[in-house]
Order: sequence, then structure tokens, then C-alpha cells
Amino acid sequence: MSKKNEEQNAVENGNNSFYKNKFLKVFTDSPGKPLNIKQVISRAGLKKIIENNFAFSIIDQLLEDGAVELFENNKYRLAQKYQIHSGIIDLTRDGGGYVPVEGFKEDIYIPPGKTQKALPGDLVKVKIKEHHAARTGRINGEVEEIIERSSKPFVATVSIHNNRTFLHPDSHNIPLDFYCPLSGTKGAMNGQKVLATPVTWKGELPEAEIVRIIGNAGEHQTEMHAILLQYGFQTAFPESVEKAAAECPKEISKQDLAERKDFRQVLTFTIDPFDAKDFDDAISFLEIEPDIFEVGVHIADVTHYVKPGNILDQEAFLRATSVYLVDRTVPMLPEILSNNLCSLKPNEDKLCFSAVFKIDRNGKVLDEWFGRTIIHSDRRFTYEEVQEILDKGEGELFEELKTLNDIAHKLRKERFAQGSISFETEEVKFKLDDKGKPIEVILKVRKDAHKLIEDFMLLANRKVAAFIAGIRKKPTLPFVYRIHDLPDNEKLEKLKVFVKQFGYNLDVSNQHKTADSLNELMLSVEGKTEQNVVQSVAVRAMAKAIYTTDNLGHYGLGFKFYTHFTSPIRRYPDMMVHRLLNQYLNKDYNSDIQSLEKQCKHSSDMERKAAEAERASVKYKQVEYLTERIGKIFQGLVSGVTGWGIYVEIEEGKCEGMIRFNDLPGYYELDEANYQVIERRTGKRYRLGDKLFVKVKKTDMVKRTVDLIPVN
Repeated sequence: MSKKNEEQNAVENGNNSFYKNKFLKVFTDSPGKPLNIKQVISRAGLKKIIENNFAFSIIDQLLEDGAVELFENNKYRLAQKYQIHSGIIDLTRDGGGYVPVEGFKEDIYIPPGKTQKALPGDLVKVKIKEHHAARTGRINGEVEEIIERSSKPFVATVSIHNNRTFLHPDSHNIPLDFYCPLSGTKGAMNGQKVLATPVTWKGELPEAEIVRIIGNAGEHQTEMHAILLQYGFQTAFPESVEKAAAECPKEISKQDLAERKDFRQVLTFTIDPFDAKDFDDAISFLEIEPDIFEVGVHIADVTHYVKPGNILDQEAFLRATSVYLVDRTVPMLPEILSNNLCSLKPNEDKLCFSAVFKIDRNGKVLDEWFGRTIIHSDRRFTYEEVQEILDKGEGELFEELKTLNDIAHKLRKERFAQGSISFETEEVKFKLDDKGKPIEVILKVRKDAHKLIEDFMLLANRKVAAFIAGIRKKPTLPFVYRIHDLPDNEKLEKLKVFVKQFGYNLDVSNQHKTADSLNELMLSVEGKTEQNVVQSVAVRAMAKAIYTTDNLGHYGLGFKFYTHFTSPIRRYPDMMVHRLLNQYLNKDYNSDIQSLEKQCKHSSDMERKAAEAERASVKYKQVEYLTERIGKIFQGLVSGVTGWGIYVEIEEGKCEGMIRFNDLPGYYELDEANYQVIERRTGKRYRLGDKLFVKVKKTDMVKRTVDLIPVN
């Protein structure tokens, strides 16, 4: 029976539960918005099958159940009791906030003045306000009650006035200062950075007490530690964790060898940055017959040392990821593991978990094998060394590297043909002096040496995920996927309008055309002044990649199955994947999907925080770099327009600053639809993508902001 006939049958037989659920979902998807009967029918997708009279009878039942209520003018809305929700609030710099609520696709927006003095991290009760939702199309509400105050620590700068101590939070998401009573100052001095915790809210300002003094604001070490603490990362490991790491076995036993495939006689090497401390992946290469090769992707077997639930595992899960700031790495695992036991150093026997492929010269995988191995890396290459060998056409292992590079090109070409999108965003690095001050900004360029390794890592990640999907039993086997959902249509339309300002066209008519068009756009902007800003906005238009047990595929890469298998030294989900893969290879199909999903969510959250910490450290160094160049003129590009000023990305170092309207003659108004601001009297305009020269007026190291003025 077709779906339509099933629905018609439900009507004829008086089976209304299906329709009640359909209608209720319409109201819960638009909480607080009044809808008439025709709108309800249309949004439920039932226009062709349901009669108005029958629809009214369903509404009557929902009214009796108390699920909906009559609003006015024959319109209905979700009942008040369904409009009260609770969640953890996060504030914005303008004093508003957002509250994520389970079951809602979008967070509930709380306008400024409607937060009831809630602070970030507070558990609040929120009431949805229908008039906001009706006007803006988003779910708006206001805080009804603060259920529980957060005691989450925050980083702040001490300011002392008239012998009273105030704390100015570093985070833009805490838009107010705290008062610190004398008993809670720990002797902190004016201008020092501290870690503090909220205590109470008595008068006009909330109160907090200082937990520890980080150091003097503006000093390199202080600022880097402050950024880590701000995002919840600790630099040092607990003594018990370091002790457990030191007790890990240093020697490879006969039993370890007996349980593993031996690759020690196969040519194997690593390719990493010149300053890498840990090496978690290696490539082995063997020509089996003309144009047929065995390529092994060998990954450090971290789970051999870090057992589920032990103290090392608990700490690794808590951190979930390594963090990379401009001058340092804060590892997920103690150094004895990350830089020593697990690191695939040259000329040492190492334990691995491997994905081994029989592959032809065209990149076609003829066979595959997954399992635990032992390897012996023959050579440690840097990216620069490999690139020089490829460019010159000669050098150590040239033939092997060239063959691998040729296969990588074929894999890449196939990936793009299947819808993978190339986001080649520019990475900013700094050359620092001995005091940590930036003396030069370097834009990292990815060449074939980087892409060679990336393509084989992508192959391993994809094939491991597809392998698990292929051995699924009923019920399905739980697994950890790296997913990237389809982009939001509204964001794509905005991106289309945005890039048109630069003279580019974007076809977003369907999924495949969008991917092809985005790739054409990325190629078109490469090397252009607007490359960074266009690529950044395009990335923001995409959904965020996350870890989950629910496989939705990876839109950005164009893969139906994808996971993270290749970096267990620095990513906890990769350790989860190694454990699950080993378990399933041994035909043990018992896994707790709820527990895995919780671990996935925590890992996704920590990954986001690590990325924010990295961006904060880069931004700080960019501002510090320009602080030494106040008064200097730079070429820039208008990268954003707002109601209070114009954002400009400086070409040198990709640092963004703002031209405030206060520093411009006349009165400028925002023309949001056309991505521009216009001076009311003269008609002078600044549009996205406009090139201009700007002078650095001033910087604020605490707020990490740069003020610019245009130079005619």
C-alpha cells in the first residue's frame, strides 16, 4: 500500500494518532507562532489528502489535550506549557544570549535586556516569545528564571579603582565586569591576568573570587596560558597520569610480535612538518608487480598502551584533543607516549594499527587489509624535503615518492569528481623572537608533499568506515563516524549573493552542482586578494563536521562513509575507532551505542574549543604584530560591513581590523542586502571586496581588536 493510501485509510478508519503527531510537529517546529488551519495543513504536507473539517477535528483533539491553544483570528499556537524550556545559556557581547534546547534545531535567542542577569553557563528556564518568532523567523525568548548559577572558571584582567578590585573577563561572551571582594583577591595586582570563579550576584555587578594568578597581562607566556585556561585546557598532566605513562612497557614482547603482521622489511617512511614532535602516521611502499603496489598506511597503536578506563584513558578522554597554539602544542597524551613510545620515529621498531591497500597506478584499490602490525621506519622526511625531491625530479626515494604522488593525484581527481570540495584556506604562522614577539608573519602554502599524505590518510579513513559498514550485522554495529551534513540552503543563498560582489557566480540549484560550483569558485579565487575572505565565508556557510554514531556521510569530502582513524596520538575519537575496529575484526559485536554517542559529543565539543583557542592565539599575535606598527599603512580588503563600522582584512598577515564610523566623515548607513555601507549625503560607499589602503590607528591587546582608518 502506498503512503498516500495508508494516510487515506487512516482518515477513513478514524485513526487520528498519525495526524495528531503530524500537526503537533508543525506547532513544535514553530513554537509560539500563530497558524491558521490552512497553514497547518500545508506545513504538514497534507494539502492533497486532508479535508478542512477533518483537520479541525484533529485540532480540537489537540486543544482538549492541552497541547495547543486558540490565539486569535482563528489561529492556533503551541500551548504555553510547551513554550517553557530549560538549558545552559551562552551570552553575546551585546548582552543577549543563546540557549540550546533538546529537540530544537536552532538555539533560542535571548535579546539584550531579557537575560535576567544570567551569566554564561547558568542553567536557565526560558519562555518562547511568539512576537519575536513571527517577526524574525527565528526562535526568540526570554529568561524566566535562573535555575542554577554556573561555577565555571573564567579568565580576567584585574583592574583596581579606589582600593576596590574588579575583574574584566577576556571572553567577549561575558559582557560585564565582576567585583572581587578583598577576601578573594589572593593579592592580585592591577593589570594581572587571573583565573576566577563566579560566587554570587548581590548589587549591580556579580561577584567572583580569584582562583589563581596567571601572570602580567601582555606577557607572552601569560597570554598563551590565559587562552588555554579560557577554553578549559590544562598544560600540565596530573602526577598520577605522568606516573602511569612512565610505567608503560618500553620493550616489544614476543607475544606482541606473534599477534601482529610484520612490516619491518618493507620500505617505510614518515612525512611531517620540520618542527613535528610526534609522528603518528607512516607510509610503506612495495611494488608487487608492474603498475601494482602495496601501500600501507601505518598509524601509531596508542590503544596498545592506553587501555579503556585506565587513568591514561580517562585523562585522554577529558582532553579529547591536542591543542595547537602559535608557539606550542598542548598534547592529549603525556610526552612519554606522544613523543616517544607511540611516535613512529625512524630506525626504531614501533607498534601500529594499519590499513594496507593493493592499489594500481590509477588509484584503483584492488584489495585491502586492516589489522595490528609492527613497522620500522627507514626515513623521516619533512614536507620541504619531499617537495624539493618532487620538484627537482631526483633525490632519495624519488621513484617511490613520485609513484605515490601520481596515485595521490588520481585519488584526488576521483574525489573531486564525486563531489568533494576543495577548501584551501591560508594558514597563518609567525616567526617569534626569544621573548615570543612576532617579528614576521608567514602564510603557509600547501603543496604536493602535504596533499600526498592527506590523500592517503583520507583513503584509510574512508576505507575503514566503509569496511565497518560492510560487516554490519542486524542490529547494526555501532561505530564512530566523522560526518559533515548538507549545508543550509539559506546560507548557500547568502554565499551566492556574497561572492557575486566579487564577480563570481555560484550555482546552488542542487547538491552536486553546488559542490562543482564551489570547487570552481575555490580555483577562481586562488592567488587573488579576496581568496582568504571568500574561502572563510564559504567555510562558514558549510555545516560543522562532528563525531557521531549516526552516519550521515561527509558532504565536504563527498564520502558516503568516513571516520577518523589516522591520528590517535592527538584525537580521542581515533582511539575509539581503533578499539571498535579491533573488536569487530575479532568478531566481538557488543558495543554500547549510548556511551559511544556521549563520547562523540564530548569530543566534538572539545575539538570546537581547541579550534577557538588556536584562533584566539593567532588573533592575539596578529594584534601584537600590528601594535608595533601603529601609524603604518597597509593594503586591505573590505571583509565585512556592520551597523557600526567596516571590517577590513589586512593583506599582510590576514589580520582583521575595523574602520569605525566615528572615524569617517559623514553619516554611514548599512545596506545589508547589498553588503555595503553608504554615506547618506554624498553616496560614498564601501562594499565587500573593495580594496583600499588603511592606517593602523590603535590596538587593544586585551580585547584583541585593531582600529583602522582609511587612507585616500
